[in-house]
Amino acid sequence: MIRVTCAIIRNEENEVLIVQRGENSDHPFKWEFPGGKVNDGETDEDCIIREIREELAMNIVIFRKLENVEYDYGRKHILLVPFICDTLDELPVLSEHISFRWIDPSLFPEIDFSEADVLAASIFTRETVGNVPENLQISPDKEQMVPDEELQEMITRMSMTKQVNWIAISAKDNPAVLKKLIEYSYSADRRLAAHSSWSLTKVFDLNKDLITPFLPAIIGSLQKVKNESVERSFLKIVSLSEIRDLSEKYHGILAEHCFNRLRSGFSAIAIKAYSMDIIYKLALIYPELVNELAASMSMLKDDKSAGIIARSRIILKKLDRLDQGKGSDDE
Repeated sequence: MIRVTCAIIRNEENEVLIVQRGENSDHPFKWEFPGGKVNDGETDEDCIIREIREELAMNIVIFRKLENVEYDYGRKHILLVPFICDTLDELPVLSEHISFRWIDPSLFPEIDFSEADVLAASIFTRETVGNVPENLQISPDKEQMVPDEELQEMITRMSMTKQVNWIAISAKDNPAVLKKLIEYSYSADRRLAAHSSWSLTKVFDLNKDLITPFLPAIIGSLQKVKNESVERSFLKIVSLSEIRDLSEKYHGILAEHCFNRLRSGFSAIAIKAYSMDIIYKLALIYPELVNELAASMSMLKDDKSAGIIARSRIILKKLDRLDQGKGSDDE
């Protein structure tokens, strides 16, 4: 049996990347989730990260593993190991496929997938799209507690935007749910914390004023947060916030944290991207940061992520405008 991995890669709009095989492949013109064979001595996780870099020149962050798929094609028998992954890289560089698409998962039944990928798509849909329990319907008219264990279970199990949006709407309408999301974001349960902070980003999209009072606490916790998914969500919220209104204390915390993340070779793609945006906003307040940010951005020129390179170029152009005294559209 051949052990192979595949990546169900989501972008920031929660669309999923699919790629199409060529005419001379084992599965002519079939669509699939990108991936490949696990090498001897290689972990499944290392394999999928390597394969996506080699096949598509993309950087991904593994969100979680799904149930394995076993399929016998007759000429070969495979064990497919699917991973849900995230990326900021929107434009794959095709080396083994002839086409790609970003699609909503609801369109999976319309896609002519390879047989094993049909099963992987089905598992993804089953695991990530679910119904909201009736007893979690929350009244928007008053602050009421919800069953804590059931709310935690719902948050832990969700993986798709539809579910996250439902939780976010509930939190927008009910302060009790919002307080729970804040509390759960610091949980030792890594998945509960990750999903709760993800929900907070959606609450922010709905009404940023609800999250603004929590910004100092969020920023103050950045150095202590060990959950990369939570850090990514927190930095996203801060990057979209009006940080000019914060005190110098929190500006200092942000500057130190974000510069460290930019310079680190181990920071995830999204964390670097949001750190860039935050420091740029700080540079609008403190012009003396412009040169330091430009130097940090120049160090990213060898980064393999197309998304990071593109974003750094945009910000470098904005910095150049600032340096020339032309101002910025963000001011």
